Amino acid sequence: MRVMGLAGWSGAGKTTLLGKLIPELVTRGLRVSTIKHAHHNFDVDTPGKDSWVHREAGATEVLVTSANRFALMRELRGAPEPSLGELIGRLAPVDLVLIEGFKRGPHPKLEIWRAANGKPFLHPEDPTIVAVAAEGGVADVPLPVIDLEDTRRIADIVLIEARPFQPERVD
Repeated sequence: MRVMGLAGWSGAGKTTLLGKLIPELVTRGLRVSTIKHAHHNFDVDTPGKDSWVHREAGATEVLVTSANRFALMRELRGAPEPSLGELIGRLAPVDLVLIEGFKRGPHPKLEIWRAANGKPFLHPEDPTIVAVAAEGGVADVPLPVIDLEDTRRIADIVLIEARPFQPERVD
């Protein structure tokens, strides 16, 4: 499976872009999955529902299934957060995995940048960033710069730059 990340500061528009990029890639015949990293406590369950009761009672994993989808929730209960490689390994095979977050990971990334955020670029400190998607034009960027609204061109660069995931080597 090939991977491509979207990296940027909070509020840059990563999720909004993914909402446009995924349909563009799917219409091109690709099967796409996503991984989203959250820096805060989150829950996909609803308090009071059966699956929530199971988790609260101490279950390590709870799998909820229906005719339309299934969701597997695993409580880490103090165990280390899985690595990006472990998470990718849990996905069913697809053509492309888009990663939102994990901005320090070793995978190729598209930087999403907005001047209005008042934050610096990430690419000067990250050699895995291959292009920048920004509102309007930006000067003095040594990488390809794509208008944030040009979803077709962004999809093109994603398909050119996506690579099979290579976990970081530890020597």
